[in-house]
Amino acid sequence: MKSMHIHRRTFTSAALLGAAALAAPMLRAQGKLEKSKIAIAVGGKASFYYLPLTISEQLGYFKAEGLDVEISDFAGGAKALQALVGGSADVVSGAYEHTINMQSKNQFIQAIVLMGRAPAIAMGVSTKAMPNYKTLADLKGKKIGVSAPGSSTNMMANLLLSRAGIKATDVSYVGVGTSAGALSALRSGQIDAMSNIDPVMTMLEQKGDVKIISDTRTLKGTQEVFGGPMPAACFYLHSDFVKANPNTCQALANAIVHGLKWLQTAGPSDIIKTVPESYLLGDRALYLASFAKVREAIAVDGMIPEEGTRTALRALASFDPSIKAEKIELGKTYTNEFARRAKDKFKA
Repeated sequence: MKSMHIHRRTFTSAALLGAAALAAPMLRAQGKLEKSKIAIAVGGKASFYYLPLTISEQLGYFKAEGLDVEISDFAGGAKALQALVGGSADVVSGAYEHTINMQSKNQFIQAIVLMGRAPAIAMGVSTKAMPNYKTLADLKGKKIGVSAPGSSTNMMANLLLSRAGIKATDVSYVGVGTSAGALSALRSGQIDAMSNIDPVMTMLEQKGDVKIISDTRTLKGTQEVFGGPMPAACFYLHSDFVKANPNTCQALANAIVHGLKWLQTAGPSDIIKTVPESYLLGDRALYLASFAKVREAIAVDGMIPEEGTRTALRALASFDPSIKAEKIELGKTYTNEFARRAKDKFKA
């Protein structure tokens, strides 16, 4: 971009260099990609939690931005985060709250575009294993399925149980993934309850396998559970990567916001035509019923609400003593710089 010349006469060359260095990410927003081959880690790609990622991939929106993305699918968000920390992934498509968790461990990662404006996680108890369930206290000593230990499904279960005075150590968490394995784990009695995402939870609910006891698939349900808006799926990266690769980050944000824009008007048949057949878990009608339940949870324009970051911190600090709210700098956990430009570009 060549907008610098407007102010050139008003600066000494030294001041200009300083200003250019400070404004570099902004000035180079649509410039050459610093890195075009990008490794993305995700935990449970076939779930609706990550639908915007799949849509942007399937419709060629990453390619349109000059990106060659390789997406690796893991059993849950905690595993995807490990890939980023271990250096095998550049970007994670995962839950925003991991940025807070990592900062509490002095590791700085930053969210750059939002895909989910509600967690879309539901918790249910097995109607077979716990037919007489009455309150959360009944879960003490039980086996609870989560996508993967340490993932956002695990965090939500911890939050709910803590409100009933149940510590994480009072239950056994079992990683069951987010697809067919999760269905069979509950139906075969390997677990007593489950905190998971759709389409799995709707499939279990509609067949009468679970009784839903907490639900963040709607904005209203999210408000009831968290007391405010709760940002969910996003792209997060090492803060150093964001600083060093602003054009690449802009391209990533553009691709996702393009997908979000498409999703705003997409009908059920559009979704079915776009996602891989395996995502339907053998039941097209139930898959579409799940989509109807979580549609509201999908972000609209990629922007991360400031109030939502405060909600996330409050929720995590309420059950995790290692997170000291007063020591977390929320401004370092996210930036809306890239999403704002993408929103303008696609009129999202």
